[in-house]
Amino acid sequence: MAFRGWKVEALEFFEGLEADNSKAYWQRHKDVYDTIVRAPMEELLGELEPEFGEGRIFRPYRDVRFSRDRSPYKTAIGATLGAGYVQLDARGLAVGSGKWEMAPDQLERYRESVAEDRSGEDLTRIVSDARTKGLDVHGHDVLKTAPKGYPKDHPRIELLRFKGLVAWQEWPAGAWLGTKRAKDRIVTFLERSKPLVDWLETNVGESTLPDRGRR
Repeated sequence: MAFRGWKVEALEFFEGLEADNSKAYWQRHKDVYDTIVRAPMEELLGELEPEFGEGRIFRPYRDVRFSRDRSPYKTAIGATLGAGYVQLDARGLAVGSGKWEMAPDQLERYRESVAEDRSGEDLTRIVSDARTKGLDVHGHDVLKTAPKGYPKDHPRIELLRFKGLVAWQEWPAGAWLGTKRAKDRIVTFLERSKPLVDWLETNVGESTLPDRGRR
């Protein structure tokens, strides 16, 4: 079937889950999750995969092994789409792309590229253009000062302090969410954030460290 957005029942499902995050609630409403929440996400990913890359829906169960919060279920459905991320919860739709958390070798390459004039100025222009188009471009785990080996007055100090770099946009729920316009907004975001994704792929790439070397 073609993607036609999410019905209001999808938001109501998450509202209920936030109020009663229990196995009993989940089992009573699992058919709603499967047909009203997850199925449209599968349809969306299927339509976008040819252009934006493989899609994968995250499991709805939380990993509570190291968390004080013992709630068993996530109160949002999230999926990766190539270098992008799509999320739906009770409040609406959100989309992101980039590198949320860089491994040590990625972070080293990132900082070197930011400090280098040509690639650093390219990134500054890309970030400025994305923000002008309404995207929220920000860092993850931002340092309070310059990283070791870099001057505090570096012209691109904002970018150097980031330990991850992502573009993000979200929209509160409305009638549009139950139509194909939801897909249109996602596509527009992915197109607008592509220069940032391309810069990160060219200058940072994937980590070559074993898993134990990653945070």
